[in-house]
Amino acid sequence: MPATPAWPTRSLPRLFARKLLAQWTEVELDGAPAHYLANVLRLKEGADVLMFDGQSGEWLAKIVLARKGRLKLRVERKTRDPETIPDVWLAFAPVKRSQTDWLVEKATELGAARLIPVMTRRTVADRVKLERLEAIAIEAAEQCGRTVLPEIAEPLPLARLLGERDSGRTLYFADEAGGQPAAEAFKSGPALILTGPEGGFTEEERAAIRASPDAVPISLGPRILRAETAALAALAAWMSAVGDWRT
Repeated sequence: MPATPAWPTRSLPRLFARKLLAQWTEVELDGAPAHYLANVLRLKEGADVLMFDGQSGEWLAKIVLARKGRLKLRVERKTRDPETIPDVWLAFAPVKRSQTDWLVEKATELGAARLIPVMTRRTVADRVKLERLEAIAIEAAEQCGRTVLPEIAEPLPLARLLGERDSGRTLYFADEAGGQPAAEAFKSGPALILTGPEGGFTEEERAAIRASPDAVPISLGPRILRAETAALAALAAWMSAVGDWRT
């Protein structure tokens, strides 16, 4: 018989826990998580699951009770310490719901520390459901192996973002009128990436952004990108230039 691995494989299912985990902590699941493990994956008592709480790292847990619609898991040991997330925030103008959902999912996978919906003159979405975006971020973190969730901020107007932001955090904004090539513009240090809505920023908004302290206009290449594509392209470029893609 093949030897049993001494460490859990990455193929184990991962779940986010809304309580702080520690060795021998017991976690009860019902609803969608219990249905997923018991009915979709068909896991039984004794099966292993990876869990994380967004603070303490990742843990190996075992199903100790499986009843209809209810599971109980016991945390056995830590498998990973909390990861260090690059200090990059992504501020984006929400678009249609499906595209915004996709943006949040992929920004979580790429490693953004904070996501900020920003309302501009041309923003097409009139409201943002934070609970929905948080659920999408959790699912993405479960899939991609993150141990720390991105913070999802309350939507705010562009003027407030510019007026309240920390001047020590460099503002990189995707300017349709042109700027430094993204691959050359990014420098180490706390970053705020700002991308606009469908149709771009208005001239007044562009002028206000450029006048903001430590604002760096960047170019994302010669092609016209969809709003959600631009946000993710800028984040990926930052990760490649100064983020954790270099490790």
